[in-house]
Amino acid sequence: MGIFVDKDTKTIVQGITGTQGSFHTRLMLDYGTQIVAGVTPGKGRTQVHGVSVYDTVDEAVKKQEANASIIFVPAPFAADAAFEALDAGLKTIVIITEHVAVRDVIQVMARAKKQGATVIGPNTPGIITPSECKLGIMPAHIFRRGIVGVASRSGTLTYEIASGLSAVGLGQSTCLGLGGDPVVGLSFVDVLREFEEDEQTKAVVLIGEIGGNLEELAAEFISAEGYSKPVAAFVAGRTAPRGKRMGHAGAIIMGKAGTAQSKIDAFMEAGVMVAEKPSDVARLLAKRLKKKGIFTGGMSGT
Repeated sequence: MGIFVDKDTKTIVQGITGTQGSFHTRLMLDYGTQIVAGVTPGKGRTQVHGVSVYDTVDEAVKKQEANASIIFVPAPFAADAAFEALDAGLKTIVIITEHVAVRDVIQVMARAKKQGATVIGPNTPGIITPSECKLGIMPAHIFRRGIVGVASRSGTLTYEIASGLSAVGLGQSTCLGLGGDPVVGLSFVDVLREFEEDEQTKAVVLIGEIGGNLEELAAEFISAEGYSKPVAAFVAGRTAPRGKRMGHAGAIIMGKAGTAQSKIDAFMEAGVMVAEKPSDVARLLAKRLKKKGIFTGGMSGT
């Protein structure tokens, strides 16, 4: 079944008439995602790939039974788009847009928390529950339905590690990108809690990077709560110089905090399997799951 999205998720696309919104709507429809409406102010009463477009989210929700939104609008307008989705009562919102102003994101997250909504992103590749629903821009063909939950701060590393898991026969329950901006809606701890309750998920992969303390907090949670499912992790940025931003807005080491080594040490102290290379994640996890009798496939040597 996976977490946050499944075959019953009905989604509107905010910014559906833009280049990215239109392109990825086509791919999400092809995957089988229920895209029930699009929204672009001033473009109401038109269609994109057979999907009806409305001027407002409120109008779209009243005409269609949506419960989620994916946002493809430019950064200066992303917060207003998220507020509109929240005001319309949508409970799952995926913000693909990158570099949204920190002040705007903080206000969106405060409103979402008050209304009990989940925001994934901003600056996320999205979320996929294989064979059920894809809300994002990830290449769908690398994912396979299975038992491993994946949460990541990096889109491309998500694709690489998910592809490795699929190659050894370890499919995924749900894969999601937390987002690469300094402030995002979900933490690793939030996702670990969801995977703990999900019956389909038998193991978890966390893909971290330098900057912030999400990985250290996840390690503390795993240790303190006695997390019941095997967890493997990869942390990007082992050779990153201090004070230099590495790709994502949130990936920067300041002083002694947020280094790859501090995160690796925290994970290892919590009993998490830490891979040196992305390609090692599938091997480590397959080996652990074989020992527990959960998995019988895998590559030679696992």
